[in-house]
Amino acid sequence: MLDKQLLGDFMSNAPLIGNNSSRGSSRYVSLHLRFEIDMVAYSLCEFGGGEIERKELQDYRENHFPILVERLKNTGSVSPAELRKLGRCPLTPEEAGLVLSSLGFRRGTYIYLAGSQIYGGQSRMQPFTSLYPNVVTKEGLLTPDELAPFRNFSSQLAALDFIACATADVFAITDSGSQLSSLVSGYRIYYGGANAPTLRPNKERLAAILSENSTLRWNDFSERVRKMIREGQKVRPRGTGRSVYRLPRSPECMCKGK
Repeated sequence: MLDKQLLGDFMSNAPLIGNNSSRGSSRYVSLHLRFEIDMVAYSLCEFGGGEIERKELQDYRENHFPILVERLKNTGSVSPAELRKLGRCPLTPEEAGLVLSSLGFRRGTYIYLAGSQIYGGQSRMQPFTSLYPNVVTKEGLLTPDELAPFRNFSSQLAALDFIACATADVFAITDSGSQLSSLVSGYRIYYGGANAPTLRPNKERLAAILSENSTLRWNDFSERVRKMIREGQKVRPRGTGRSVYRLPRSPECMCKGK
C-alpha cells in the first residue's frame, strides 16, 4: 500500500497535548505557519512594522500582485484593523506560539515547522522560539546532499513537509485554506481517526480573544482558546464545493467503511 510505503507506521496512538519532551524526541508537533511574504502582502493586514513594513509590502504587491493593486484602486480596501477583526489576517509566529502554549504544549515540545521562509526572519520568529526552542525544519533535518535532489522542485519540497506533517503526533495549522494543510488534515481525518488530531484556530474568534488580551487572565484566555480548538476538531459532513481531500469522511464518500 502506497501510504504504508511512504509513511510507515508512524501514526500516533495518543495525542501529545499537555505532554513535554520527556516522552521522547521522536514525538513532535508539526506546524504549518503561513507567514510567508506573499501571504502577508496579499492579506493587506499590518503586523506592527510601521511605515517601513507598509512600504515593503506595498512594493511587493505592486511587483507580484498587480491585479490586486489595480482592483484596490477601483474599489478601495478594508482597513487592516477591520481585516483582523474579520479573521482575515495570517497568524503571526507569536500568536501561533500563544495558541500552542494555551493548549498545554510545554517548552520542551519539539516543533516541526513546515513551509517556506517566514516573513521577518529570525527576529519575527524570536517570540515563538523563546517559547519553543526545539524548532526544526526539513533544511535542518536533512544534510545538503540529501536535500539537493529536491531543491529545484517546489512540489517535492512540499511532499517532504507533507510526510512530516501527516505522521506528526499533532498537526497545527494557521490557515486552513492552503493545499498542504487541506491534504494533510484530510489524510489525518481519513486514516488517523481520533488518534491524529489537527488543530485549526478560528481566526475570527481568535482575533476577538486577542483583542481582550489586556484584560484577560491567562487561565481565561487558555480556556477560550481550548474551546475554540475543540469545536474546530469536530468532523462535519462536507459542504457543497468543499474539497474531498480536506473533508474526506462524509455521507457521500463510500470508498472507505468505518
